Amino acid sequence: MSTSSTPSTRDLVPEALDAVPTGLLIGGEWRDASDGGTFAVENPATETELVRVASATADDARAAMDAAAAAQDSWGATSARERAEILRRGFDLVQEHAETLATVMTLEMGKPLAESRGEVTYGGEFVRWFAEQATQDVGRYTHTPEGSLRMFVQRRPVGPSFLITPWNFPLAMATRKVAPALAAGCTTILKPARLTPLTSMLFARLMVEAGVPDGVLNVVPSRSASTVSEPILADPRLRKLSFTGSTAVGQSLLRDAATNVLRTSMELGGNAPLVVFEDADLDAAVDGALAAKLRNGGEACTAANRMYVHEDVADAFVDRLAQKLRDVVVGNGLDDGVTLGPLIEPSAVDSVQAFVDDAVERGATLVVGGDRPDGTGHFFSPTLLRDVPPDARCMREEIFGPVAPVATFSSEDEAVALANSTEYGLASYVFTRDVPRGLRFAERLEFGLLGLNAGVISNAAAPFGGMKQSGIGREGGFEGIAEYQETQYVGMPLT
Repeated sequence: MSTSSTPSTRDLVPEALDAVPTGLLIGGEWRDASDGGTFAVENPATETELVRVASATADDARAAMDAAAAAQDSWGATSARERAEILRRGFDLVQEHAETLATVMTLEMGKPLAESRGEVTYGGEFVRWFAEQATQDVGRYTHTPEGSLRMFVQRRPVGPSFLITPWNFPLAMATRKVAPALAAGCTTILKPARLTPLTSMLFARLMVEAGVPDGVLNVVPSRSASTVSEPILADPRLRKLSFTGSTAVGQSLLRDAATNVLRTSMELGGNAPLVVFEDADLDAAVDGALAAKLRNGGEACTAANRMYVHEDVADAFVDRLAQKLRDVVVGNGLDDGVTLGPLIEPSAVDSVQAFVDDAVERGATLVVGGDRPDGTGHFFSPTLLRDVPPDARCMREEIFGPVAPVATFSSEDEAVALANSTEYGLASYVFTRDVPRGLRFAERLEFGLLGLNAGVISNAAAPFGGMKQSGIGREGGFEGIAEYQETQYVGMPLT
């Protein structure tokens, strides 16, 4: 594990933490929880407490709902240009404070600083993209086909929106929800994840500085998600729920949302296949597999969860990927040269170890890794398994860690069947030099995203979302703002 660090990075830590508000943001005011309660945010690399954050109660959740509801009419009536300018100023502030945001992210989530900087760039792009989209909203005017009515179609804000973000991308998941909601004219209540609330709270502080009016963006971190979500979801003034997280939690929230027939966006679990055909550029395929597997330490719903490699090139692929994994440097994300940080908490390490043990017990061969490095922190070595049977848990369930299971196939039809043999349908990856085959394969895959000869494809301008039990709706792209808009038709006689 790496132990060296640059003085400049270490020196920035106290300043970065001092920049983070630790209260609740309700109605434009940062304040303590109503009962004075707090919870600790820890560094997964050192297992030490970073800060304590106010823990919202049910009363605080209701106060946030009151604030969002009270601000909705004025914010919805704010001109698109003004909303766009506020978002653009927010983007500029994210860039200005990029190093602070990246440092905070690495401290609370663990990913290497280079990856955190990349997330600041990626997350900031959602703010810029939706600043641009805010003024592009167009309805339509025409006559009905019978010629009896003038037909006006316009879009309007859905209304107060409850945004629940996960711990693994604490900036990007916040910007991907907050930015389109604000661009569309919706007020918001953001509940960041208990494990990584600090980056989202710093982002909220920057948006307030950018000019977001009181009550338009409220932030309610809490040690108990249900304490906050239950009163908000039960409130008839809420009109929209957006959630990123596990399928099981998403299903529960959908049941709750049904009571008030809320508009919902659900970005849920994944089980991404990565398929390598015999004609693939193996160097590109290995690099793509490494990127798709180890981005965020494998703690991503888009991570390549299972790799299917044509039997003719399996040995060469495994040998090259094994060497790449042996070169990975595991350690504290603030340290120089580290390319793989810790997992988020002890239970995550236990879970990944159980996946590896299960695969080996079922006949898989352990090629690289499979163990926990000695020392402090929630670390797990990058791991490669080959000849993994289809009934192994790591081929059926989301791993959320740096474990790459490899199996082989012999035909295109077999590859399609293996890739689609899951209830999930978020991300997928295919490597082949035969472009028609790649596109044909895409048409047969049941996944919302496909990387064709690419291991990382997420972009603010592209629609992100899944099929089947991976979710409902899309974030990003032109589709992202539509998730926060209602369509209204007005018919008027011609005479």
